[in-house]
Amino acid sequence: MSAWTLSTRGYPEDRQREKWLEAMQQLCLPVGDLAGLGVGFDGRVSCQISPLGMEFALLEGADGMTLSGSYTEQAEGIWLSVNIAGAAKLADEERECPMAPGDIVYGPTGAGATLIFPGLFRQLFIKAPKVALNPRVLVPMSLSVGHISGASGVQRVFSGTLLSLAEVLTSLEPHHLRPVEIAITEFLLTSLVAERAAFGLGGMEGAKAAHFHRVCQEIETVLCEPELSLTMVAQMSGASPRYIQKLFAQAGKSVSTYIRTRRLERCKQDLASPLHATLSISEICFRWGFNGTAHFSRSFRKEYGMTPRDFRNAALGRVREGAAAAE
Repeated sequence: MSAWTLSTRGYPEDRQREKWLEAMQQLCLPVGDLAGLGVGFDGRVSCQISPLGMEFALLEGADGMTLSGSYTEQAEGIWLSVNIAGAAKLADEERECPMAPGDIVYGPTGAGATLIFPGLFRQLFIKAPKVALNPRVLVPMSLSVGHISGASGVQRVFSGTLLSLAEVLTSLEPHHLRPVEIAITEFLLTSLVAERAAFGLGGMEGAKAAHFHRVCQEIETVLCEPELSLTMVAQMSGASPRYIQKLFAQAGKSVSTYIRTRRLERCKQDLASPLHATLSISEICFRWGFNGTAHFSRSFRKEYGMTPRDFRNAALGRVREGAAAAE
């Protein structure tokens, strides 16, 4: 299902805890025994799944809840939770970290974590599979569970974006979530730049890892330029081409390979989006800096195992099927 909702109020009191536990299992959220919370459990879930498999779930409840443990049988990826309302805290053996409204916690899927909601709670949970993440996040399972304050800086913008998303989530169609996916992965990369292990940068020192991230961000802004090259990247970054080459080599890639991969990813996103259904495949490939349709088609097929046309037909077909099922 690309979208589903549940309210325990729609069930007899003696079945409300059971239905809540079933919903949490569907979201792969490890909920403990709710038996101590009375006969019923007042909870609501609204879940949307994007075309690339990013899961957005708004959880609301009046009775309190604890999420503790892990679901190990999950696809590799990253989860986020932003506190919208109510008291909450992240806890482990070494610390207890209160979560103010707007604060974000995160971690790799399958890793153990404890989130405590002692009373009324409203949380937005997001689960991003590795396939939906920007290729710069290479090893999400190397992340540790962490906390991001939403009080200032770019993290405040990130938090505000997630809070706004929570307010309109139930009114969005799955294809509306595509630009949200892109924004979330970019905000996440910026917020986690200190988590060197997540970027698969080997022994790269913190300063070089941060510089690599900034160079990648600069490349994103000019992917549409056909003349984008190592020389151009070096000029934008104020560094020598040799330094940029070594920087990318330490991350296990070359500049040209990275640029081609990101262009293909952007084209793939546009081909799958109903918002760009009126654009021809040629227009999309030129839009992201490819010089010719034949080269683009060969590169796309080599990367994804099908032609751009076949991929678009399959992706838009799934969107149409989902829309028809929702009617």
